[in-house]
Amino acid sequence: MKKDNVLKRLFPYMGKRKYLIPLSLLLGAISSILSAIPFVLIWLLVRDILKDPNSFKFYYVKDYIIWIGICAVLSILVYFIAVMAAHLAAFRVEVGMQKKAMENLLNKPLGFFDSVESGKLRKAINEGASTTHQFLAHQLVDLSGTTFSLLFIFISMFVIDWRMGLVSMIPLILSMILMMSMMGDLSGEYMTAYTQAMDEMSNEAIEYVRGIPVVKTFGGSVFSFKKFYNSIIKYQEFAIKYTLMWKNKYSLCIIILNAATVFLVPLIILQSLGNGDIKVILSNYIFYLIILPNFIMIIMRSAMFNKSSQVAELALDRIESTLDFDDMIFPENSKDLEDYSVEFKNVSFAYPGAESNAIDGISFKISQGERVALVGASGSGKTTIARLATRFWDIESGEIMIGGQNIKDISKENLMKNISFVFQNTKLFSKSLRENISMGNKNIKDRDIERAIDLSMSREIIDDLDKGLDTVIGTEGRYLSGGEQQRISLARAIVKDAPIVILDEATAYADPENESKLHDALRELSKDKTTLMIVHRLSSVKDVDRIIVISDGKIIEEGSHEELINHDGAYADMFREYESSISWQLKAENANGGE
Repeated sequence: MKKDNVLKRLFPYMGKRKYLIPLSLLLGAISSILSAIPFVLIWLLVRDILKDPNSFKFYYVKDYIIWIGICAVLSILVYFIAVMAAHLAAFRVEVGMQKKAMENLLNKPLGFFDSVESGKLRKAINEGASTTHQFLAHQLVDLSGTTFSLLFIFISMFVIDWRMGLVSMIPLILSMILMMSMMGDLSGEYMTAYTQAMDEMSNEAIEYVRGIPVVKTFGGSVFSFKKFYNSIIKYQEFAIKYTLMWKNKYSLCIIILNAATVFLVPLIILQSLGNGDIKVILSNYIFYLIILPNFIMIIMRSAMFNKSSQVAELALDRIESTLDFDDMIFPENSKDLEDYSVEFKNVSFAYPGAESNAIDGISFKISQGERVALVGASGSGKTTIARLATRFWDIESGEIMIGGQNIKDISKENLMKNISFVFQNTKLFSKSLRENISMGNKNIKDRDIERAIDLSMSREIIDDLDKGLDTVIGTEGRYLSGGEQQRISLARAIVKDAPIVILDEATAYADPENESKLHDALRELSKDKTTLMIVHRLSSVKDVDRIIVISDGKIIEEGSHEELINHDGAYADMFREYESSISWQLKAENANGGE
């Protein structure tokens, strides 16, 4: 499908300032015409002087100079206003693109942010907005300026001497044909590939720099550098191909343009040998001598505009392709939940692009206040179930019910306020610890924050920081380890005090010393609440109300710890293996302690 031109695609981001773009184009056109008028005035002056040098008066020259100066000053003034309008339009579009992108992101399912790297999103949006800003601010005025300048000069060339005008068109047409061939489809394909190679090299560079400590630790420097090196070579190949593609045609184009006035020499000789007035012929030739270089400059500017337009279009494409994902549709309002139960009814789900289902025909119910644990091997579908319960994705078949309502019929606000979740990979914002813990609770009291800190075993983290709860994460080298982030995230969930709690490996980063304390905190968090937890260490599931064993996206066993042990099935085998690993670990620790 044919896309709209780049300016038309930028209009939706202008808001109420859409007039700035046509205003800048109009003023650019007026400025270009004003800047071309002095060339005509110079030609008239030269013509009058050559026509009768003896009778020509100085005050005529003064009049010409005054009008040339007026046109030049007006051209500069109008151009300045046009550039100001273009810059205002560029700033408006840049901000508008970022706002629209953020609004778009807010409508994406939560799972979208797991499938797309945050760095890629940030790069596409910020760099795309910056690229379009550069295009509008520095190329918009030239668009109408070059168009009207070309038109004005083109008409002037034929009005003054249509024969010289025709001959002048020969080098110009040849150069434009060469430029159009350079700006064709193949050039667009190379530009796209070139940009992708540049993005890939940038991403690999960031990944390599971030991974240097791990690379050095495991002695993988050569291997890890290979991907970065390959991306550099790939970028180099495209850059060289793209440059060489222009080399011959561009060189020939420049030669033809610079020799444009030479094409007029044979015509001038023929006109002189005929019955033509030598003074008129000479004055006309002087006009073409001064106007053709300007005409050539305008053509080159037009070529730069086309290139910048192509780059801006690619930036828009990157933003749109990055955000090309179906929005999550929530009802604006929904009735209050009847209770806080969670139920899966024959639910099947496959991740976007996957060939098989991550979960297949899952059915279970967690009654209000019941604590249920999901166990199973890595990749069995446990995390998928937990995330579907918070509507990270929409399911293909079946129903997920919360409080007697289909999860798709619950408003975003109602859903989020009733669910707390602590995932293995926690997210903290570049804000103070106080703001991170009280996120979404504007009226939270200090004593509730302090209680959450104690319950989540986060007190030592706070006490070790000079500014305590007012310490801003990510500034002045203030970063938290994975386990510390998990405890702060747990404190945030305790403060929220939602009736439904989702825990996905909430103690994954805890050391053995703090694990039991965190389990106590989790028990406090989930007390009298509907709780769905995913665990890896099976010692923490003995006291839950029910255990559901997942394998290959299906439920294979269900019951209490004692019931499943007595059943002697998959869970019993898993528990024996877990106890065996603990036994080996204790023996290893004792052996090390005895050395």
